[in-house]
Amino acid sequence: MFWKKCTEPKPQEDYTPTTGPALERAENRAEKSKSVESRPLPKASDLVRGFNTICLHEGYEPDGTTSCGIPLYRTAPYVFKDTETAANLFALKELGNIYTRLMNPTTDILEKRFTALEGGAAGLAVSSGTSACFYCIINVAEQGDNFVSARNLYGGTYTQFNDIMPKFGINAKFVDICDPSAVKAAIDDKTRAIFCETVSNPALEISPLDELASIANEAGIPLIVDDTFTTPYLMKPFDHGASIVCQSLTKWTGGHGTGIGGIVVDSGKFNWAGGKHPIYTEPDSSYGGLRWGLDLPEPLSPLAFILRMRTVPLRNLGAAISPDNSWMFLQGIETLPLRMERHCENSLTVAEFLSERTDVVSWVRFPGLPDDSQYEKNQKYLKGKGGSLVVFEIKGGAEKGRAFIDNLKLLKHVANVGDAKSLAINPATTTHSQMNEEEQRLCGITPGMIRLSIGLETVEDILTDIDQALALCM
Repeated sequence: MFWKKCTEPKPQEDYTPTTGPALERAENRAEKSKSVESRPLPKASDLVRGFNTICLHEGYEPDGTTSCGIPLYRTAPYVFKDTETAANLFALKELGNIYTRLMNPTTDILEKRFTALEGGAAGLAVSSGTSACFYCIINVAEQGDNFVSARNLYGGTYTQFNDIMPKFGINAKFVDICDPSAVKAAIDDKTRAIFCETVSNPALEISPLDELASIANEAGIPLIVDDTFTTPYLMKPFDHGASIVCQSLTKWTGGHGTGIGGIVVDSGKFNWAGGKHPIYTEPDSSYGGLRWGLDLPEPLSPLAFILRMRTVPLRNLGAAISPDNSWMFLQGIETLPLRMERHCENSLTVAEFLSERTDVVSWVRFPGLPDDSQYEKNQKYLKGKGGSLVVFEIKGGAEKGRAFIDNLKLLKHVANVGDAKSLAINPATTTHSQMNEEEQRLCGITPGMIRLSIGLETVEDILTDIDQALALCM
C-alpha cells in the first residue's frame, strides 16, 4: 500500500560518538533520560497548578456518571446513610452533605475552585457580596466591638457598616485607608479587624495592602479584603498579608450579569486563639460550648474562621447561595483570565480616548494611565493592567452627565459592574445615593462622576458610542 511505503521507517545504523561536542550532547541526553525514568509519575491533582488550569479543572473529577461537565445538584436535603452518620455530621465528627443551606455538591466545586485561585485554605459561598461582607464582620465581632474600615467603599457596604451594624452594637471606624497613621490611630482594644477594598468603588483608589497587613499583624487582628474589583487574576490579597478575602461573584468572576452570589476565602494563617477575639476563645452557646479557636482538632484549627461562618452565621441566618448560581459562576470562571485581559485592554483604550477629550471632559481616573495618582500602586498591585473601570466627569457637571448617559446606545445604564457588556452609571444619584454629600465627597464621588464598566465589545464600537453621546450631551 502507498501509505505503508511512505510511513515505514528506514532502517538506521546505530551511531555512537566517541569524542567532542557530539559525545557530550549524547551523554547529557542519556542522563536526562535516566532522570525522567526514575521520576515518579505526577498525580492528576499535581497537574492543576497554573491559574488558567485551575479555572478549568480545580475541584471536580467526573463522578459515576462520567460527566465531563460539572453537574448541577438541585436539591435541598440529602439522604443520610444511617442515624449514626447523621449525628456525626451534625457534630462535625464527619464532613459531608446535610442540607443545601449549609453545603451543596455544585457549590462545593465552586468553593474549592475559587479558593485555589485565591491561594487560600477554604472557602464559603453565600447568597451575595453584601452577605459576604456582613458575615465577615459578625464572624469576628460582637456587641461592644468595633472594626476599622476604609471610608471609600461601595455604597451598600458603607450603609451596612454605617447604619445597620451599629444597631447590632458593632461600630465601624471609618478612616482614609491610604493613611497608615490614621489606621493605626483608630485601633483600640475592642478593634477586631481592618476592612478595605482592593480598589475602591467607584473612586478607583488602590489600598496599600502591604502596609495594612503589617499594621493588622502588629495589632493581632485580621486584614479583611474585598477583591471584587480585581479578582484573583489581577491581585491575590493573601500574597500581601491579608487574612480573609471576600468578593461579589456577581461581577467579573461570574462575568455575564446572570447570577447573584458572594464568597469568603480563609487564608488559614490567622491565629484565632491569640486572645483578641473572645468569640473564638469563649464557649459558643449556639454550638454546645465549643471554643472555636481552642477546641477544634489540629487538622481543622487553621480553618476555625470559615468553619464557624458555615455552622453559625450561614446555618442560622441562611444567606445560602443557589446551586444554579454556583453553576453559572463556575461557567464564568472558566473564561476569567481571557475576559480580564480584554476588559483591561479596552479600559486603557477608553481612558486614553477620554483623556484626550479635554474639550468636554474635566478629568479622568484610570490607574493604568501614567499620570494617574494610583499609577505606582497599579504597577505594584494590579500587574500594571489598570483594571476594567474608568471614571470621569463631563464639563457641565451632573446635568451634562445625566444627558451623556441618556444618549448612550451601546453601553447599558445598569447598577452593575464586571459584565461582558459595557455599562455606565452616575454613582451619586444611584449606587451611592444613600450617602449625604459629605460622605460622597470623602468617598471620592462628585455629583457629575460617570462610572464606566468597560466590556468585551470591539473597542472601536465602545469609543463610537461614547463619542456620539458626548457630542449630543454638549
